[in-house]
Amino acid sequence: MEYDRYIYPPYDAPLADAYGGLFESVYVIFHPFVSVPDHLAWKATKKYPCDEQILSLGTKCSWASVAAKTGLSTCCKLNHALLTSTESIASELCDYPARDALQSYLQSASVWMPVQGRFEPLLQMDFLDAFAAAGQEELIFVPEFPHTDPIQLIHVSSLRSRKDAFPSRGTLLAPDESFLLTVDWDSFFTLFYGPRAFVTEMARLQHLEGFFATPTTEHFWFNYSLGCCVVTMSPEVWPAA
Repeated sequence: MEYDRYIYPPYDAPLADAYGGLFESVYVIFHPFVSVPDHLAWKATKKYPCDEQILSLGTKCSWASVAAKTGLSTCCKLNHALLTSTESIASELCDYPARDALQSYLQSASVWMPVQGRFEPLLQMDFLDAFAAAGQEELIFVPEFPHTDPIQLIHVSSLRSRKDAFPSRGTLLAPDESFLLTVDWDSFFTLFYGPRAFVTEMARLQHLEGFFATPTTEHFWFNYSLGCCVVTMSPEVWPAA
């Protein structure tokens, strides 16, 4: 099996075209912000909580909620602010007022931004639930650089029990290649490829905030000109770009 072809899609082509058009749909899952008790907030600690604290004490905070508090009214604007805050895009593309609005909110609230470029801890069980729902007891982990790091077959139960550490980034692939989840090194979203009905149901059951990519949506969808679309699961929340 040539599992190494299932790395994150190229930046310069529509997401829907990835993997030879094998998958019917791709859903862009927003990595949730992390709500924490007051004693773990920035104003109390000035230190980002560790994964154990996030998993035991943190809860998901939606992009829609953060957008409402910051005035960043679309998912594109919020993603733009996140990328600017981590200097993940060129300076001429940055939106510094949006970054400042986000930073001001996070410093005053008991909320942290997600960490860029990883399988967000608060989403990990949701992702494993997708494999369970598909009847998959194992998954294929394709690392970011499969030509230097080994591709692994991992039991879903060992990840759920924390016997095995959850992969940090790369691709989680169903052994029958029916669906996958993949995350890029500097992104605040995970791509969920698979049958439209299955992906829709998992997004609904797990409350995965995001949107289905259009035929023209590319990796840099923070830029309206590259084809960002309205969030399809909660269209009343996000106005069309």
